[in-house]
Amino acid sequence: MEKQIVKILQAEPVTHNVRRFKLQRPSAVSFIPGQAADISINKGKWIDEKRPFTFTGLTDWDHLEFTIKIYNDHHGVTEQLGMLKAGDELIIHDVFGAIHYKGEGVFIAGGAGVTPFIAILRQLERERRLGNNTLLCSNRTEADIILKEEFERMLGGRFINTLTDQKTDRYDNRQIDATYLKEKFRNLSQYFYICGPDPMVEAIDNALVSIGVDKSKIVIEQF
Repeated sequence: MEKQIVKILQAEPVTHNVRRFKLQRPSAVSFIPGQAADISINKGKWIDEKRPFTFTGLTDWDHLEFTIKIYNDHHGVTEQLGMLKAGDELIIHDVFGAIHYKGEGVFIAGGAGVTPFIAILRQLERERRLGNNTLLCSNRTEADIILKEEFERMLGGRFINTLTDQKTDRYDNRQIDATYLKEKFRNLSQYFYICGPDPMVEAIDNALVSIGVDKSKIVIEQF
């Protein structure tokens, strides 16, 4: 796909450090739920600074949506994204992604790693195929949970949260390790989708294998 310059239609906060971007949708841009695109800012030195972000809208929406965590302490692309507003422009480059829905299972996300699962679960809800799909998210605090209300409405008790830096009666306060996974999920023949920081993904992948999950049932995002 040739690069596409698109205007930002709307930029709004989702959490204290996550923003939702609503963009113009060129006809040349197509994707499958779970896929990402390399994006840069159409401004000065940032034009060639591409970063991968996941599409969080659905394939038939009349606009594109990205839900992006802003790192103000990195002084990089996401800090710049945090300062953009309607009318500013982004450049969409290649579309790619390894996470596609293969069947019912457990989606395991670390922080902003939940973003590939947003469009997948939204699409399943639209098709009335949510079934027993479960979303397990690990965040530092409750304030870091992305789209909490939407996932609660969508999944009910199959939206599980564990917090690593905050203790509360509402959520678990556990690391996602082999013991925790074995406690939570008895069906080890279902699919397990993982996305998050590389060390977390590797650790959960190894933990799942150690408790008897077949490697073919583990789906991992690879940028």
